Amino acid sequence: MADIYLFNSLSRKIEKFEPINPPNVGMYSCGPTVYYYQHIGNMRRYVGDDILKRVLTIQGFQVKHVMNITDVGHLTSDADSGEDKIEKAAKLQGKSAWDIAKFYEENFFEQTDALNVIRPDIICKATEHISEQIELIKRIEGKGLTYKTEDGIYFDTVKFPKYGKLTGGKKGIKPGARIDVKGKKNPTDFALWKFSPKREKRQMEWESPWGIGFPGWHIECSAMSMKYLGETFDIHTGGVDHIPIHHTNEIAQSEAASGKQMVRFWIHHEFLQVNGEKMAKSLKNTFTVEDVVKRGFDPQALRYLFLTAHYRDTLNFTWESLASAGNALNKLRNQLISMRDSRQRTVLSSEKEKKMEDVRSEFIKAVNDDLNTPKAIAVMWNMFKSNIPAEDKYDLAIFFDEVLGLSLTKIPNSKFQIPNQIRVLVDEREKLRKEGKFTEADEVRVKVEGMGYKIEDSSQGSRIKKI
Repeated sequence: MADIYLFNSLSRKIEKFEPINPPNVGMYSCGPTVYYYQHIGNMRRYVGDDILKRVLTIQGFQVKHVMNITDVGHLTSDADSGEDKIEKAAKLQGKSAWDIAKFYEENFFEQTDALNVIRPDIICKATEHISEQIELIKRIEGKGLTYKTEDGIYFDTVKFPKYGKLTGGKKGIKPGARIDVKGKKNPTDFALWKFSPKREKRQMEWESPWGIGFPGWHIECSAMSMKYLGETFDIHTGGVDHIPIHHTNEIAQSEAASGKQMVRFWIHHEFLQVNGEKMAKSLKNTFTVEDVVKRGFDPQALRYLFLTAHYRDTLNFTWESLASAGNALNKLRNQLISMRDSRQRTVLSSEKEKKMEDVRSEFIKAVNDDLNTPKAIAVMWNMFKSNIPAEDKYDLAIFFDEVLGLSLTKIPNSKFQIPNQIRVLVDEREKLRKEGKFTEADEVRVKVEGMGYKIEDSSQGSRIKKI
């Protein structure tokens, strides 16, 4: 079992990973808030979690992976004000909050399945763990760290000296923009339990020792991670945006209740940009996996694109970069098909046998070095260029794919269905050529190639091929 090194956000340095109870590993991932479609920026993070789990697994660890579904309590403001996102979506769409949550949860898993993300061992919903959240709040209350306002039960961050350790101190914490909750003492204080509005009937609300209401966003993760992984566990993952608020508050409430360190390794994934800008619903520049498929791309091309950048580096998404990723993936698959069909295994010389082991070791070293997938992919491409026999290259590639999860043995479909968007562009190009507008026609050809298709002209007309 080779050593694995991971960047721990808690210590802000790369550390050797050593689980609490080897070979068992407890891993918790912050899941989606199911009020709307998750975009491909969100998906990058779940692919990253999947790589981490696969790396741990091939090294012989037994991973117990838990992920929550936030189906209540996530408000539109980080300052613990505004509407519940799911209740708001229900009003806008004229549906029940439960139906909204179910629909977007199913859509989320359709997207992760398409990206070949292995599902967590335990998927837990906030609405199905209300009693656990109430009990945890009672424990924190018993430590004298809560207070009551007209709005709900709050955690008093000033009374918890270690508050903000994930951000390196209080300077790194991102509190609400203002204290807009009557009775809230400090900007960084956060809600553990929210009271239902007096003049409004919520669809999702429960009885509690403090009054009818619903749990705060942060308490669910603490309650459910404790239930399934214990008061101290190995790995907690999320996006970098979780660090200054959500994960900071998770640590405070969990460690306040238990008196123990909550998590040993915090793993955070960087953002995905689109055309050099932040990908966000508010900017209306988000895409989903379904959008990728509608444009004629294999979802695994998106996964390949994600893996070309380190998970702690920002990645810029463009349709051109996705087309390049798709082309590279198809080349890999075509090479594997030819190697599989050759079936000409030879006895390896000691030199080639050593080279094969060196390549395998180099790949493992790359992924064990803080999940360095760009380097791992480079190792795979160099392997294909080597003089290792084809049959053994095939075996190595299959081993690599256990970590990369690119479905490399999937045979490209020669009888693919050409997307309507491509057909429209090809027809437009043909029309421009007939009109003698060859410069404009060539611009259309370049655009089509950027979307992963090639136009071949012949005396019988134009043919479209997937690159």
